[in-house]
Amino acid sequence: MKRTIMIAGLGLIGASLARALVTVKENTVIGYDVNPYTVDFAQKNEIIHESSSEFKTAVQKSDYVILAAPISESITLLNEMDNMALEKDIIVSDVSSVKQSIITTANRLTNKQIAFIGGHPMAGSHKKGVEAAKPHLFENAMYVLTPTNRSSDQDVEELKQVLLPTRSKFITLNAEEHDEMTGVVSHFPHLIASSLVHQAKNWARTHTYLPNLAAGGFRDITRIASSNPILWQDIFYHNRQKMSQLLEEWITEMQTLKKLLDQNEKKEMIHYLELAKNYRDGLVSADKGAIPSYYDLYVDIRDQTGALANVTQLLATHDISINNIQILEIREGIMGALRLSFSTEQVQKSSEVILQQHGYETMIEK
Repeated sequence: MKRTIMIAGLGLIGASLARALVTVKENTVIGYDVNPYTVDFAQKNEIIHESSSEFKTAVQKSDYVILAAPISESITLLNEMDNMALEKDIIVSDVSSVKQSIITTANRLTNKQIAFIGGHPMAGSHKKGVEAAKPHLFENAMYVLTPTNRSSDQDVEELKQVLLPTRSKFITLNAEEHDEMTGVVSHFPHLIASSLVHQAKNWARTHTYLPNLAAGGFRDITRIASSNPILWQDIFYHNRQKMSQLLEEWITEMQTLKKLLDQNEKKEMIHYLELAKNYRDGLVSADKGAIPSYYDLYVDIRDQTGALANVTQLLATHDISINNIQILEIREGIMGALRLSFSTEQVQKSSEVILQQHGYETMIEK
């Protein structure tokens, strides 16, 4: 069945959705964005079938609309649609990481031809913009759908069918539970990462060499602080009640932790750290799927030309696929300067044997 899908906002998420949907021959994907360069890039690189500089015109031609702009802008666009004289029924969704605001707006719609279903594909990248779009960005990622009083079960199933090319794992949540959970595991960590960077910045006034030591764990835990500040302010604003609650809980937690430190409660501190370790390790189990379950192998390599290429080529000759590679900038209690991640424990151990047979020092964390 032929269908026309309009994506409003061709940033990383919107353009990646377009790349996935454009592969289906029954789909015609229209791209809309306020940035002419973005639309032009998407058109030239066949991310979309056609472009539109007029939001209303593109909506009138579409069977489905996906609002992929920042939350406040998506709400504005949804209100614009409510005032349009539509010629046919249309299913509308969004990609916002906060659902309550836009769901509240959707539940107030008066245009009976709009069926709105909230959406949140839980995937991203360290890169941004239309240039970074990938058709497989959402593969095996959680894709949250939030129905409204303006959508039926049939509408939800129809939207899932449209989104099948993303190869996502669909889950249905209401707005409140979605915002609470994403607040805990996504939004709040961003606040903490930013606060840690501010703390390091303040201490750098005392220790000028501090930035040179900011590697390893510090860079891992604060990486998300490098994300788009304007985008994240919008997210925090729309989830501000949950953020405030989480901050209150965090302050209480830190007071408890400070007490353990001040009073040298050794046994309690070990228990505290063990509980955290066990829960975090459990998040990567295959049955939970919250964090991709990878099996890491640390490899000690020499600082010389071709060292990394030699390792990857060696494994490639044995038909071993590496899911991820990280060059560790400082050796904090581990043997390797290279961390290789594999999809299964069997591949991890096979790789270890192969590398050891060729003289490499390796280690698997227990």
